[in-house]
Amino acid sequence: MHTPLFQNALLDEPMSKHTTFGVGGPAAEFVVPETPDELADAIASCREAGVPYFVLGKGSDLLVSDEGFDGVIVSLDALVGVRREGDAFVCDAGASLTYVAKRALYAGLTGFEFACGIPGSIGGACFMNAGAYDGCMADVLESVDVLTPDGERRTLASDELDMGYRKSRVRTEGLVVLCATIRLTPGDRAAIRAKMDDFTGRRKEKQPLEYGSAGSTFKRPEGYFAGKLIMDAGLMGYQVGGAAVSTKHAGFVVNLGGATAADVRAVITHVQDEVERQFGVRLEPEVRFLGW
Repeated sequence: MHTPLFQNALLDEPMSKHTTFGVGGPAAEFVVPETPDELADAIASCREAGVPYFVLGKGSDLLVSDEGFDGVIVSLDALVGVRREGDAFVCDAGASLTYVAKRALYAGLTGFEFACGIPGSIGGACFMNAGAYDGCMADVLESVDVLTPDGERRTLASDELDMGYRKSRVRTEGLVVLCATIRLTPGDRAAIRAKMDDFTGRRKEKQPLEYGSAGSTFKRPEGYFAGKLIMDAGLMGYQVGGAAVSTKHAGFVVNLGGATAADVRAVITHVQDEVERQFGVRLEPEVRFLGW
């Protein structure tokens, strides 16, 4: 392990505490900047020292290996400010999508209902153009303040971000979101609440929310649905150790309890191989892998 870079860092912090899968070994250093300036400084320090780092939102799309990560996890846990400006919200990168959706409801602003049950952060949502129920970040994002790989701060308008299905320039160019502005539309509070209640009900009914997971494990392959391919391959309930393909929704790999990261990865790999063998389609994980 490298010599610790940060005086206030947690050392050997278990990543199982910071991911929705609930698995993962220790991070050599775990640091929680309290302002966008501190975030920028932390990343600059890692780069100058040549130490690997990873910027962590809610850990809802992340599988950290059982060996952990021999670098610095820069957590957005403290960067959660949200302020209203007319019909817009300016949100720090670590702000929870669920919280922002509730703020929009109380403000009587529509357009963000799709995000009410996504367990991620604003920064992560910009990174992967998160979406659900026919809505996505590209529909509401006005601009983002980002840190470029060479440490420059820039403000990019939404139409400069090349947002597509689970992708954006934030992802392809290694940008770090500091904050984002979402622009919404005045609406009827009762109608907004009804829509959010409907989405929440559909999630509870169809998704295995009682187990740790990273949401949809695989991206939707063109012309297919991942869950249907997995079901048709006879893989529902397929299990390795404490990890399994959910019997409630085949698109989810879940931690039934006591799974290791290796168990989860083994299930993912087997599903990819079997679906490809049977249908000639290679499923691409939506989950990101760290420390492998």
